[in-house]
Amino acid sequence: VILISRSVVAGTKYSPILIIVVFGLFLGYIINLTGLGSPGLTEFPMIGFTSGTTITALVVTFFVGGQKLRNTFWNPKEPKEDDVLLNDEEVILGTKGTQLVFMVRAFFILVGIQAVVGMVYEQLSDKSYGVLSDYLPLIAFLGLVGSVIFIDSKAKIANRRAYLGRGLIEIVFIIVILVFAFVVAGAMPTAFRLPQIFFAMILSSGLGMWQSDWRPGPTMRALLFAGIPMVLAAVFIVGGTRLVSAFDIPGMTQVMAYGFFGQLFWMFVGIGLLVFVGKSNHVDILAPGMAGSLSHSGLTGACTAGDIGEVAKERAPIMINIPFFGHIFVFSILAYSASKGALQIPLAIPVVLIGAALTYWALNTLKNANGEERFEIKGLILFSIGWQLVAVFGGFTMLHYAGMDIEYAAMANSAAISHFGLFASIQGGMFVPSGVAFADSASANISFIFAMPFLIHPIVFGMFGKGMSDGGPMPKKIVAALAITGIIGVFISLVFIG
Repeated sequence: VILISRSVVAGTKYSPILIIVVFGLFLGYIINLTGLGSPGLTEFPMIGFTSGTTITALVVTFFVGGQKLRNTFWNPKEPKEDDVLLNDEEVILGTKGTQLVFMVRAFFILVGIQAVVGMVYEQLSDKSYGVLSDYLPLIAFLGLVGSVIFIDSKAKIANRRAYLGRGLIEIVFIIVILVFAFVVAGAMPTAFRLPQIFFAMILSSGLGMWQSDWRPGPTMRALLFAGIPMVLAAVFIVGGTRLVSAFDIPGMTQVMAYGFFGQLFWMFVGIGLLVFVGKSNHVDILAPGMAGSLSHSGLTGACTAGDIGEVAKERAPIMINIPFFGHIFVFSILAYSASKGALQIPLAIPVVLIGAALTYWALNTLKNANGEERFEIKGLILFSIGWQLVAVFGGFTMLHYAGMDIEYAAMANSAAISHFGLFASIQGGMFVPSGVAFADSASANISFIFAMPFLIHPIVFGMFGKGMSDGGPMPKKIVAALAITGIIGVFISLVFIG
């Protein structure tokens, strides 16, 4: 799926995630339509297993974000000289030699680490990986061995032993971070249980700040380039198999309606604010700003892979990290609301107002930045926090007053903003009603719900591709039209929900 997607967009400014969305969904749909697989793809458990590695793929992004924060704002360390020269020979249309190795290695790293931590999770809790439980040691062995031996022979590496050694250290630390985050999350009181992804972010970002001069080894390089696309491809394939059956569940049509129009609403109203109020119409600002402010999985993957330029690639990890620090009360409020069975409005409304105030401050900062990077980054950080709070709790509040159950609202809002944190917390069962197994809950459809609004992404990535082709700015009239379409669509979907 990833290779075909890269071939389709080869020679253009568009991100391959644009095609991963469409091709993955339709591949899953065809697998289900032909009877090769059932909804959820239980016949191919490794695909579902890979789709559950969201946090693993994000740990390295959080680490790099911690490095960027330290080196930008406090006592920066001089980066060590890079000791790797990548192989730029194109071996498949749109994919260079080392990039192909990164993709293969990313798969082995993801499943290998997931198998190792999965064995630990099963010992520490009642978590089960079903038919794969008995094979986790074998998957772990093959995955970790594969992650070591797949090194591009044509890449020029100053010291291969040191390079491979850094990769092994990175794998160990990712495993330690995931296990520790799982233990801490499980020890939290039920009413305020923060998800594992929050603690993984804190630990990984802190480690990145400490080791802000760390040279990336093969593990980090592979996951930064291909980790998120790999997870998304698996999610979309699994989601595509539920294309038909999910609509038979009462309420899912309304969830999808908000998810589709919410993509336009939160993305292009946010871009509109940056363009028209913040006077910052350039993809170097818009891409990392929207990736961070929405914790947007598609833009996160495109930015970290370098698909939207080097400036966005450098800035995105900072903007992705910053909102997660605010998640200490975001997820606390959501966890408390989930335990009560409904959104706690007295807690949600103040957060929306705080977010609106931070967004206003951010737009003023960007408007007066005059191209100075320090002020642009400051404005983007404020915007990432502020618009995130508005989008998360503004969305939940609208859905609450429209009469949607909090479990369904979590899926709808996660889809509407492609929010990695909400997606991972739903995967972890955060919103499943007490006494109901995850497999029997509406949340079991999250792969499909999360995937379907990505069909809007040809418009999203088309606009970013257009901006890159034109030297940075997006066409203002189209931005305004899409924002207005999103506003009207969300209004109609909320009325329809009611």
